[in-house]
Order: sequence, then structure tokens, then C-alpha cells
Amino acid sequence: MTDADLTDELQDATSRLVRTVDALTDEEYAAASLLPGWTRGHVVAHLALNAEALAGVLAGIVSGRPAPMYPSQEQRDADIEELAAAEPGELRDRLLASTTELADAVAAVPEPGWDTVVERTPGSGRTFVAHAVPGMRLREVEIHHADLAAGYTRADWPTSFSQRVVRSMMKRDAGDQPFTAAPHDVDGTWQCGEVTASSPVVRGSVADLAWWLTGRDDGAGLTTDGGALPRIEAW
Repeated sequence: MTDADLTDELQDATSRLVRTVDALTDEEYAAASLLPGWTRGHVVAHLALNAEALAGVLAGIVSGRPAPMYPSQEQRDADIEELAAAEPGELRDRLLASTTELADAVAAVPEPGWDTVVERTPGSGRTFVAHAVPGMRLREVEIHHADLAAGYTRADWPTSFSQRVVRSMMKRDAGDQPFTAAPHDVDGTWQCGEVTASSPVVRGSVADLAWWLTGRDDGAGLTTDGGALPRIEAW
């Protein structure tokens, strides 16, 4: 079953995102986002299609016909490009409709359905459990909201979300650079990989650590006692 607090966080984050998108002028959709090669229109298109895809996954569970999130990675990418080229009004409407569709889909899933395992794309080997959907969508909404470069930044993230990002990103493969993340504004530290006494400790605000861990920047504002910051792959 879903976490009610997480569902509430998603609703609040979605409301903030919709307000930002609604405030964009038509001309601002064509401006660059923080994501290489993507305009703001691409980011909005991706967020709309992501919500539709997750809603489709949940609807398939309810109907007894589970389906992959996307038919293929290539189709997913092509759909984003196509929708990004639409008129700004269509993009705004599509985003709003998709968020409503997803909220309704979440509410419709019976408790046993949340344990269903679904594929991201057919045969890819990448799967997730249905109960992960609200958390997946929350990351998409909050991180890509900041990617819009439209006034909302990581500094605006709720602390609970920044902590959630740090926890989840630290589960990734650290490769040859294990380290400890030590935020100065919340309690606790997190380890990535097999940390030893010589592994670096990366310090900064929990929001800056979260942003860095998504691969969004070079860690400006962070410090480490172990030389250069570890290399982080983009999320």
C-alpha cells in the first residue's frame, strides 16, 4: 500500500509545479532548461508523459492486465520530442490532465495491487514494484521542477524531500569512489559504497548534496576532506 504522507507530498509538489508552468509565458517554453539539449518545453512534455505512463501502469494493474511503463525507450524519447514541439497551451493542458489522471489512478489501486512488479520497457530487465510509483513521481516532479530554471530551485525543496533524494541516490554503485555524505543542516550521515577510513567525507547542505547526487552540477557549495569530489553520474 502507499504511504499517505508521501502521497500528500506528491500532491503539494505537483501543485507547485503546475503553478510554475502556468506562470511561464508562451515564449519562455522555448528557452533552455538546465538539462543539456532540452528546452523548458521538453521538460514539461516529459513530466506530462511520465505521469501518463505511470497512470497507465496502475490502470493495467487495476484491470488485471499489467503493462510496461513505456513500449520502448525509443518510443518514449520520440514522444517527448513530438509533444515538446506542441503549442504551449497544449503542453499546459496536457500536464494538468496527466497529473489528475495519475492521482485518480493511484486512488483506484486496491491494496494487493501495490505489490505488482512491472517492467519499465519490455525485455529491458528494469522493473519496479507498483508501491514505488508515488516516490518515483515525486522525484520526477521536484527535480525536474528545478530543471525548468524558472525560479524554483533545490533551495525550495522541502527538507524531507532532499533527505529522500540523498538516501535513494546513495544506494547507487559508487564504483571506485566510495564516500560519506554529511549534511550540516540535518542529523545523520549516509555512506555510498564500501567506505574506509581514507574515503572522503562530502559536506554541505542536504539540498546541495541532493542536487549534486543527481549529477546536476559539480558540487559548488560542497566541501570534502579527501581532495576532489567523487564523480557522480547524471540521474
